[in-house]
Amino acid sequence: MRTRIIGLTGGIGSGKSTIAGFYESLGVPVYIADDEAKKILYTPEATKDMVIAFGESILTKGVPDKAKIASVVFNDNEKLEMLNEIIHPKVRQHFIDWVTTKKDEPIVIKEAAILFESGSYKDCDKIILVTAPKETRISRVMKRDKVSREQVLERMAAQWDDDKKAALSDYIIVNEELEKAKAEAVKILKKIKK
Repeated sequence: MRTRIIGLTGGIGSGKSTIAGFYESLGVPVYIADDEAKKILYTPEATKDMVIAFGESILTKGVPDKAKIASVVFNDNEKLEMLNEIIHPKVRQHFIDWVTTKKDEPIVIKEAAILFESGSYKDCDKIILVTAPKETRISRVMKRDKVSREQVLERMAAQWDDDKKAALSDYIIVNEELEKAKAEAVKILKKIKK
């Protein structure tokens, strides 16, 4: 029996990481793509590729500097695309390798903020979208990241909107009240496992 891949995504501040953690607490293996992408950023191979693409100015003491990289790619879609072309294939390969270590599991979850934007949703058997009202999301991110409303709105603008994501999703969890969201997550898991 093949391990089924369930994509879990949601816009910034939707609470997708909370839902991912909840699924993990229920014993479902969860791959956090954003965490792995951050680790891959510092590998010698990725560093070399980024220096070729953006120059040595993105390094601090020979190591990629996230703030410097962000300042180069932020508001420049072409450079952001170049960064994604360096990082996404490496994350994808890492995920494929990770799934092979979980071959006895009926399902695994791939949690990714940009599951649709990166195209990796195509590798998933089913997709769960986590949503929350816009104002709820804004206040969550402002509180969590200690950033301004404008900064949150800029980040939101860089992601697909929920309507576009919902059209490609199999299940939707509205994460306004956590207990209700968890109950919905359990219901969805039961449907998927059938």
